[in-house]
Amino acid sequence: MSTWRKSSFRSLLQETNTFVACVELVNSRGVIAERGGARVLKLARELSQYPQIHALCITDNAGGNAMLSGDTLGTDLISRGQEVVIHLSCKDWNRNGLQSQAWKLASEGFNNVLALSGDYPVSGYKGQSSAVFDIDSVGLLKMISEMNAGLKVSVGQSKKNQVLKRTRFFSGAVVNNHKRYEREVMPQYFKLRKKIENGASFIINQIGYDARKQDELLKYMNYSGLHVPVLYNVYVLSLAAARFFHADNIPGVTVTDDLLALAEKQADSADKGKAFFLEFAAKQCAIAKGLGFRGVYLGGHLKASDYKKVLEIADQFGEDDWKDFAKEICFSQTDEFYFFEPDLTTQLSSTEVNREYLHSKHLKATQVSKQSIPLSYKINRTIHDLAFKKGTAGFSLGKKISQAIERKNKGTQKILHGLEQAVKIAAFDCQDCGDCSLPDIAYLCPESQCAKNQRNGPCGGTKQGKCEVGEKECIWSLAYDRLKAYDEEEQMLDGPVVFRDGALKGTSAWINTFLGRDHHGKDKK
Repeated sequence: MSTWRKSSFRSLLQETNTFVACVELVNSRGVIAERGGARVLKLARELSQYPQIHALCITDNAGGNAMLSGDTLGTDLISRGQEVVIHLSCKDWNRNGLQSQAWKLASEGFNNVLALSGDYPVSGYKGQSSAVFDIDSVGLLKMISEMNAGLKVSVGQSKKNQVLKRTRFFSGAVVNNHKRYEREVMPQYFKLRKKIENGASFIINQIGYDARKQDELLKYMNYSGLHVPVLYNVYVLSLAAARFFHADNIPGVTVTDDLLALAEKQADSADKGKAFFLEFAAKQCAIAKGLGFRGVYLGGHLKASDYKKVLEIADQFGEDDWKDFAKEICFSQTDEFYFFEPDLTTQLSSTEVNREYLHSKHLKATQVSKQSIPLSYKINRTIHDLAFKKGTAGFSLGKKISQAIERKNKGTQKILHGLEQAVKIAAFDCQDCGDCSLPDIAYLCPESQCAKNQRNGPCGGTKQGKCEVGEKECIWSLAYDRLKAYDEEEQMLDGPVVFRDGALKGTSAWINTFLGRDHHGKDKK
């Protein structure tokens, strides 16, 4: 067994100019000795022998399916000196489970994690499993950051605080700006900022085949002062993969009609397009390097030698060849939104902000957009500002009433709670969580209207504003439109990370707000 050790993933990204190459490993079902597990382990061991591959990234129940735990495979790899990035997603764990798993990873020598909300479960033992989503990727990043700083926990009946030994996680996150509409793209950028503010030290973008959108991501991050390394996601296509993506089977990943037609044409060759697809991926690697990405994140159903071949082909290109490749790999969606104006020379993005977007933010434009906003939203804004906004006379009165109700018998509380539910169920399909996020999301309930209960911004799984589960409108896209009408959309994720308190379920959210028990009362910058 090899005993040599590769440079740490953290040091490569933070302390060197090395163009980093990572490969994604999708785990198998069953024990590692199963045929599938043995195949993935063999691939991983072969990849670990290539100096050109700097890190191997292991998924967490990819696609919403039950898979072998990533650390089982990862333990073998780190014993061989291989850098490993473990995906940690929120779909199958509550916050305690995630924290426990994080301690396990830290104890076993895993230092690199990719924080994800995760794909919605699509299968499970004896039927589809229930999604968890107790916290989201932002909440997970915040929790890991506090673990790195030395987490405070209460011990024993005395509830005295103990500061635990610091973990050393190098945490990353994902962003997906390969979206069609402004109301999808901009919330992705806002959530990216929130992820970085709460501990994301590197970013991997979602799969996409539009060089201009890739270029825009880096330009937007520079424009917004978000200076962390970014890896360009390169999924090596095949005809089967192109058809799979084109059918919208992977949330947030789009293969356009034109790209599918190209894949079908190339697949008619004797090698079924393999040489073309490997070179196509190599061109994306060249684009990534030319644009200024810090590396590539390679995925696909390939042999170890194929991944190596992609990198070898990329190394053979001339220094400026990527500019031509960028004009070639530009499979955008119809009427796709871009934050920046195009650069007609490079066919990428300029650094001038989209003029139509800026115009839409002007006073007259926002007045027009207000006309399309539901009257119920306007009423709820007014009620909140009068009665629930801290510092107002209404809030002071509500606090006094809540304190008085608390001093009286439980019957009074039940009556008020029943009245509250009668109003909120009819208006918002309230699920009685007791820790209300309606004011955070433009009076749209994440419990009843978001499949993943995302309280800190949208997941990356929308397509044309629609949720990946059930084809309903994404509440964060709707919230963006509502807030933009009041010129407030850019601040939609500016607050502290929202953690829903499960202990409040079934209690009055109004009283919890007035008495500072919910996340609004606990929020601290």
